[in-house]
Amino acid sequence: MLAAARSRLDRVDPAGARALQEQGALIVDIRPADYRAAEGEIPGSVPIERIHLEWRLDPAGSHRLPEARAERPVVVVCNEGYASSLAAAYLQRLGVRATDLDGGFRAWAAAGLPTRDGPTPAVP
Repeated sequence: MLAAARSRLDRVDPAGARALQEQGALIVDIRPADYRAAEGEIPGSVPIERIHLEWRLDPAGSHRLPEARAERPVVVVCNEGYASSLAAAYLQRLGVRATDLDGGFRAWAAAGLPTRDGPTPAVP
């Protein structure tokens, strides 16, 4: 299932995710609050618990976030890049321009990219 999901993604490394963010992509952190509290968060990311992801990012959904637009790329982040691959592939099926961060938040932090303390409250 993971291999099939990843075959549809153009996964990005931490530098690529940072570049996409600087170009306007939405970084979505699906990690639980406990992980974000322990390890931190990516500045400018939006925490959305995995259970709420599809209905908050579906471009045609009535409960979508205002920043979730069909033309705006989304980079999904989890701890190490496994759950995010599955989530991003599913978002693509909804018409979202989604990919994920290869290696997850831990790869971002290991690359020395900026982090902030967490947890920011997740979007309900």
